[in-house]
Amino acid sequence: MPDADPSYGWHGDDLDLDAYLERVGFTGERAPTPETLRGLQRAHVTSVPFENLEIILGRPIPLDLPSLQDKLVRRRRGGYCYEHTLLFAAVLERLGYGVTGLQARVSMGADKLRPATHALLRVTLPGDDRDWLCDVGFGSGPLEPVELVDGNEVDFDGWRLRLERGAGYSGEEVWTLHQREPDGWIDRHHFTLEPKYLVDYVVGNHYVSTSPRSPFTARPYAQKFTAEALHALDDLTLTVTRPGGREAREVRRADVPALLAETFGIVLDEADAAKLAAE
Repeated sequence: MPDADPSYGWHGDDLDLDAYLERVGFTGERAPTPETLRGLQRAHVTSVPFENLEIILGRPIPLDLPSLQDKLVRRRRGGYCYEHTLLFAAVLERLGYGVTGLQARVSMGADKLRPATHALLRVTLPGDDRDWLCDVGFGSGPLEPVELVDGNEVDFDGWRLRLERGAGYSGEEVWTLHQREPDGWIDRHHFTLEPKYLVDYVVGNHYVSTSPRSPFTARPYAQKFTAEALHALDDLTLTVTRPGGREAREVRRADVPALLAETFGIVLDEADAAKLAAE
């Protein structure tokens, strides 16, 4: 039966929960309540940065829980959506939440059909009939879970999002998460509620981390999100976005390692820093 096969779960029993909670600075109750879920997501997305630097440095992205804990928790590095989502899924499963994996097609306002390569979660709570969308691996929030209700519009500290349910290219039910940008609303990504499992994420991760058509194999990228601002480094362009506006500036390649440490909390060893600065 699927529920007896570890391939259908998130390995929450193998998680070092105390180390994870210390990493994200969460000190609240551990009962599987809406309040705990909100606090955990806010703590995670504002503590663990988004980054693709291992790919740029020529290394693979393993998705097994020991590797994720070593990188994101023990070494206090960041990761991209698959890494964030799988670690968060293990945390929620360990605490007693119902966790279903999903995959989304990232659009960011484009009308071109893109592959479903973004990982996110549908979360349920004991004794609660609501469903929650937890998207901790996008790099720019949401700060808190969004209740999965058609037309639901939320405002988290000035960061506004809206969920809409509609029909996809083949008539299937598709949900769209919109985000409010300084210039107006854009669609962030589209997803269905078809469950996805670790093996599906492994396939998507292989494409995203190795394909020359993936944006993450072309240039370094990092994001650090807080309630006040989103800092994003895209190759040599540093952009700071706040709910009311955006500003950008160019940086020198030699300054990238120091910028990663000071702004994003990503500290590289001497060899990696030198390689990244020389790319």
